[in-house]
Amino acid sequence: MKERIGYCGLDCAACDAYLATIHDDQTLREKTAKLWSELNQAPILPEHINCLGCRGDGIKTVFCEHLCAIRQCALKKSMTTCGGCPELEHCQTVGAVIRNSPDAKKNLEEAMRLTDRT
Repeated sequence: MKERIGYCGLDCAACDAYLATIHDDQTLREKTAKLWSELNQAPILPEHINCLGCRGDGIKTVFCEHLCAIRQCALKKSMTTCGGCPELEHCQTVGAVIRNSPDAKKNLEEAMRLTDRT
C-alpha cells in the first residue's frame, strides 16, 4: 500500500495541501485556499493549507483533523484505512469518495488484501 493513502483511499501525497506543506510553497497554498474556498463556499485562508496526511503524525488541515467524518469513523473503529472495514461496500460515509475516485477504490481494495493477509 502507498505510504500516504488516506483513510478514504485518496492519495494524500497527491493533495495540494500536502505538496504545499512539504515544499513550503506559499503560491500553492494561496491557489489551493482560493480553490477550496470556492468549492466549499467557506473562508479558507492560505495559512489553513498545511497538512502531512490524515493518517500520519503532524499538522493537518482543519477539515482533515476535525471535520472529516471518514477519518473520525476510522479512528473510532481503530482502522488503518476504510479498506479493512467490514462495512465498506455499504458505507455511505466513504461512498461518495469511492464513487468519484476509481483510484481511491483501488487503494482501499489493496488495503483490504493486505488486511486479509495479516
